[in-house]
Order: sequence, then structure tokens, then C-alpha cells
Amino acid sequence: MAAPIGIVLLGLLALPRGAQPSCFCQVTGYLDDCTCDVETIDAFNNYKLFPRLNELLQSDYFRYYKVNLQKPCPFWEDNSHCGMRDCAVQPCPSDEIPDGIRAGSYKYSEEANSLAEECEEAKRLGAVDDSLSKETRQAVLQWAQHDDSSDSFCEADDIHSPDAEYVDLLLNPERYTGYKGPDAWKIWNSIYEENCFKPQNVKRPLASGRGDDGGHTFYKWLKGLCVEKRAFYRLISGLHASINIHLSARYLLQDSWSEQKWGPNVTEFQQRFDEVLTNGEGPRRLKNLYFLYLIELRALSKVLPFFERPGFQLYTGNGSQDAEMKNLLLEILHLAKSFPLHFDENSFFAGNKKAAAKLKEEFRLHFKNISKIMDCVGCFKCRLWGKLQTQGLGTALKILFSENLIEKIPESGPSYGFQLTRQEIVALFNAFGRVSTSVKELENFRKLLQNRR
Repeated sequence: MAAPIGIVLLGLLALPRGAQPSCFCQVTGYLDDCTCDVETIDAFNNYKLFPRLNELLQSDYFRYYKVNLQKPCPFWEDNSHCGMRDCAVQPCPSDEIPDGIRAGSYKYSEEANSLAEECEEAKRLGAVDDSLSKETRQAVLQWAQHDDSSDSFCEADDIHSPDAEYVDLLLNPERYTGYKGPDAWKIWNSIYEENCFKPQNVKRPLASGRGDDGGHTFYKWLKGLCVEKRAFYRLISGLHASINIHLSARYLLQDSWSEQKWGPNVTEFQQRFDEVLTNGEGPRRLKNLYFLYLIELRALSKVLPFFERPGFQLYTGNGSQDAEMKNLLLEILHLAKSFPLHFDENSFFAGNKKAAAKLKEEFRLHFKNISKIMDCVGCFKCRLWGKLQTQGLGTALKILFSENLIEKIPESGPSYGFQLTRQEIVALFNAFGRVSTSVKELENFRKLLQNRR
């Protein structure tokens, strides 16, 4: 149920050139379908969660992500790639990857490693299934089911493909690359127009041919949707907003032969989020960012039992660092669980079981389609971060809709009913790290805009 709240999203909102300077005003409204206010999120994120999460993401386990950036676009023939320097991604030489990660990229603990090694050894010797322990046979079965599972919300890369390479996310940060224009517009238009449950006759605000009603028809349509489809649109809009905040916060301000200077570009931020310049769309986009934050935060609070098991490790081969990072990860998850105003996902897919199951499958397939669209992005760095963030959000959705399986996870021993690969784990936390960073960057932009008064 939606509850009225006061929201302060932006400080100074600049007017077009030639207009009178605007006041330092507040944007108020509702964070629909939630009972949480933005101020609570800001305080929780900026002063409690963000510093810890940022430290975790610097660690070896989370900085290396394996990705195939060479997959062809499955939806249209387009071999155009951004040739600009800042679109490039520098993969890691294999000898720079920690041994524990390189040796078993999909394994996440000593427990999983030992079971997998037993399976691999049995296969090598031509052993029949009966030669394996009952526990190992169950684990193999569960891993096989997981690989082809219907609970996946993403089209995951085949990490064993020759084209899949490790990328150091710290050396390839998400920032402004100059990738824009018709190619970038085509990606987002395909996502919104073909995958957000929207009929063609309903035009998005600011989309070409949208009519003159200022988005009234669109928001009337959106309000009339069921909560699940409305949430789907808001998640995609929130992801889009988060990406635009990153591009505005890490903008190429100076490019000379001697150095590149990156930093916040207030004008770029205003063009994307200013209430006047966007005809009122900017504040809505930022509200959707906060909605995305709540969804991913809720997933972290739900998945705690999976990571709490003694057998689980953030396995890199460096025992002391692995133990330290697991303690930090559990601290973050307990902090996430302590958040006082969590989103209630129980309103999703409720009611008639048959209709709910059909709707959930539609929801899953639409999101999976969006993950495939990431292979159509012409800028490799944008493609990298797009693939990671869609996989992270897809993993968060998988967690939210696997609550019954997570509740059955034993305190020790393998988790047969619910599994996360290392790829999913790295994507989940880095994706939330991006959203958390966006919320933190908003605080910085507010201060910069206030100083312009």
C-alpha cells in the first residue's frame, strides 16, 4: 500500500537559459507502492551502508568479473561499435587473477570445490553414478538443475566460452564515455517500448511523437497497471536513472595530452533530472531510483541465511583476506536486515495462483529479454556495466522470489534448493554498489547546486 511521504530530491533546479533563476525549492510527492521516505534511505545509505559496501567491492573477490563482450546482438544486425578511447575495456591477463577465482570461477566455497572436484575426478575415471556418495549425487543434480533453472531472470554469459574474459571493475569504472545519439537511444527505446508491458498507442513522456498532454496519458495508464507491472517499469526507470547519475558524476571535464580530469558535471545532471528541463520527469526518475534501491536492499536482507553458513567462503585462495571479507559481507547483510522500512514483496504475485504464476513468468521473461539487449550496446564499457547491473538486479529478483527455498537452507552442509554462482554474487553486490553510489552522489549534487545560488 502506498503511503504519503515528504521527499526532498533536489536542491536548486536550473531553468533554461534566459529564464529567471529558480529558487532553492523542494520536490514533494509519494514514493509509490512503498512505506518509506527518501530521507530515511539517504541517512541509512550515506552514513552506514555505503562506506562498508564500498570497502567490500575493493576486494579481490568482487573486483574481478568474467564477461563475454563479443556476443552478437540477438535482435538486430548492428556491427557498429563505439571507437572512442573511453568506450574500451581492458581485460585482465590470466596471471593477475587470484588462483582461487581462476581455478573455479563458478565455485564459491571450499565445500563446493571439494564436491565438484570429487565429481570431476569420478567423471575422469569413468566411474558410474553409484560410485559417488549420496550427498555428491544430490549436489551434482542440484547444480545441473541450477544451470538450466527456470528461476533465472537473466541470460547469463557462458563463462567457459573462449570469448569470456575477466575484467577488473576497479580499472574499468563506469563513467561518461561519449556514447550517445541514435545508437544509445535505440537500446533504451527497445527496453521501454518492447519490454515494459506498454501498448504502442501509449507514448512515453519525452519520447518522440508523445503528443501534447505532458505524459498524462502515460501515467494514467501506469497507475492502472497491476503492482507487479508497475514495479517492473519503475525498476527499469530507476536503473536508467542510476546509470545517468554515474555518467554525470564521473564526467570527462578535461582531456589533454598530459592528463584526463574526471568529476561531477552539474549541467549534465540538470539536463537529465532538472524538473523544468525535463518537464517534470526528473523527480519521477529519481523516485524510481529509490524504489530500485529498496528492492535490491530487500533482496540482501533476505539472502542472509545463504551467506551465513560456515561452509560458505568468498574464496580467492587468500585465507586471511577471504575470512575478513566474509565478516564484512555478513556485517553488511545484517545491516541491510536492520533497515526499518523494507519494501514488502508479499504484494507481488498474490491472489489466484494460476494467474500469479503466469504473471511471474511474463515478468521473468521480459527481464531476461532486457538482459539480452545488453549485448546490443555499442560501447564496450557501457555493455560491461549494463550486463553486470542487469544480472545483479536479476539476481535480486531471483532471491525475492525464492524465499521459501532460502528459508529451508540448512545451517551447515550444501544448499541444495537455492544456489548462487560466483558470477551472480559478484553482480548482485556490484549492482547494489552502483545504486548505493547513485544515492550518495545525489547528496553531492545537492550541495553543488546549493552553492550555485
